[in-house]
Amino acid sequence: MKRHFVISIVLLLLAAQAPSLAAELAVLRNGFSIHCERREQIGDVVRLYTATGFVDVPASEIASFEKDEMPVATAVTAPVSVNQPALPQVSPTAGQKLPMAFTPEEIQSFVREASERNRLDPDFVNSVIKAESGFYPKAVSRKGAQGLMQLMPSTAAMLGVADPFDPKANIEGGTAHLSQLLDRYHDDPAKALAAYNAGAHRVDQYHGVPPYMETRAYVRRIINDFNAKKRARMKAEAAAKKPSTATTAKKTQQAAADPSPSGNN
Repeated sequence: MKRHFVISIVLLLLAAQAPSLAAELAVLRNGFSIHCERREQIGDVVRLYTATGFVDVPASEIASFEKDEMPVATAVTAPVSVNQPALPQVSPTAGQKLPMAFTPEEIQSFVREASERNRLDPDFVNSVIKAESGFYPKAVSRKGAQGLMQLMPSTAAMLGVADPFDPKANIEGGTAHLSQLLDRYHDDPAKALAAYNAGAHRVDQYHGVPPYMETRAYVRRIINDFNAKKRARMKAEAAAKKPSTATTAKKTQQAAADPSPSGNN
């Protein structure tokens, strides 16, 4: 049975604590896109700065940049623990080109299968992958997290993921971990996402989302993206069900043309 949870209220509560920032979407030639808050040209590589660090992408792999209409907020300055986790910097594995072996359709197939097994909404999983790695199977963070769903080696080992750079195995392990966190926090997506980002011990320590700018922005971005997908889908479904003006007019004309049945034989 798939999980269903309402997270728009959580988004509003988090967004109320911080202002929005302008952002862009780097549209890649492989069909994916990466949300970035700013970018920097370094030779033939473009460095895209995301909420969790940066991704270096060959300029030749970027088709265009577009304005991201989705607001991205960051938390206001607040007292934090001296043990605040370091901001991860995401970059491709050293010496490797960005992988293009898997098509968007193949990765989406992995997402659907793993989501079904772990009782998650595929849109929710996609929003997590987008925030974690921008859909780069070979992404590695400064802290050592690997693959599409940025599994730490210890977490990958615990989940039985032998190769974190295998998209199918990484997504399976990441969705299993996310499902475990949702179980732990009684289907509270904000707490589960915060634990995925900063660790369950931090969520337990603060009895909720930790007061870390990175973690709050991370949770907000995923919730925002997930809600946007659901709203777009609802609008599309409503438009599909609504009869077109032309069809309505044709039925009206047909009804007017049909003679009314008389009571005489």
